Amino acid sequence: MDRTDRRIVQCLLQDGRVSFRRIAHVAGVSEQTVARRYRALVAEGAVRVRALPGHGGSREQTWAVRVQCRPDAADALAGALAAREDTSFVSVTSGGAEIVCQTRSDPAHPHGSVLHRLPRSASVLGFHAYAVLHVHLGPEAKWRAFDEPLTPAEVELLHEGNSSVPDDDGDHGGPALLGEADAPLLAELALDGRTGVLDLARATGWSKGRVSSRLDELLCGRALYLAVDLAYARFGFHATAYLWLTVNPGSLRATGAALSRHPETTFAAAVTGSANLLVTVTCRTMNDLYAYVADTVGALPAVTQVDVVPVLHRLKQAGTRLHNGRLAPA
Repeated sequence: MDRTDRRIVQCLLQDGRVSFRRIAHVAGVSEQTVARRYRALVAEGAVRVRALPGHGGSREQTWAVRVQCRPDAADALAGALAAREDTSFVSVTSGGAEIVCQTRSDPAHPHGSVLHRLPRSASVLGFHAYAVLHVHLGPEAKWRAFDEPLTPAEVELLHEGNSSVPDDDGDHGGPALLGEADAPLLAELALDGRTGVLDLARATGWSKGRVSSRLDELLCGRALYLAVDLAYARFGFHATAYLWLTVNPGSLRATGAALSRHPETTFAAAVTGSANLLVTVTCRTMNDLYAYVADTVGALPAVTQVDVVPVLHRLKQAGTRLHNGRLAPA
């Protein structure tokens, strides 16, 4: 991947629906070049943009799950979990004897959830489920570990006039909620989060105005979020790990927000359990991961314990399957 590809990806990480025209201004190339490069990155399985239900945007509960299993059964079990519609971020970790995944459960249908089915599997030796209490979002909560990050002025240019980007990590009296009427809109955006308003209107039978206003409402209310999936190894990043941190409760919010703003962080959330903060990080090498844990996480005064769980291989990111290190097409 050359510098232009990396700058295009960095623009998408800031806003998955930002126009090719704005990306072109930042990347210093033509709009046609941006469109051509983006389509090539998608075709190569290097990047994919999808709009997915946000945490709290529905009545389903999100869980982070650690599954201890027989090493000879880990790949098959992880594959079965990745094939489910209610899972995301499925990874084999810890020497091949553990699987970490994120899943959703519907209180109205508890018996169909992963949490109900896992104990029935003979290959499962044990598991722990942690309810996700709060996910740290906001413009600074973006993975941005490239060597040449965008400048503040470039980021401001990307966001200028965009009302659909949540502007901070605070509470807003509850998110917008997804309804049954949103189903056709969600179906299209789950395939391609960059689908234009006109195409969305044609697919849903809605007016352009209705599509535009409802999309802004759902994104601003965090009922939807734009997931920009990357095949990180294609960009030279080979060390991904889950950090399960124990933090003093009074500093939980501030510590989570601080960690979410680190360039290496891809996800930060408060969870239930003694390890009350879950963070995922992606670095270039294991040496870089060590430096991040020792020097950056170690400098946070409220962190009392860290369990570093490296990812051996990932089978699913957000809602996207991975095959041979590439994002699978929709």
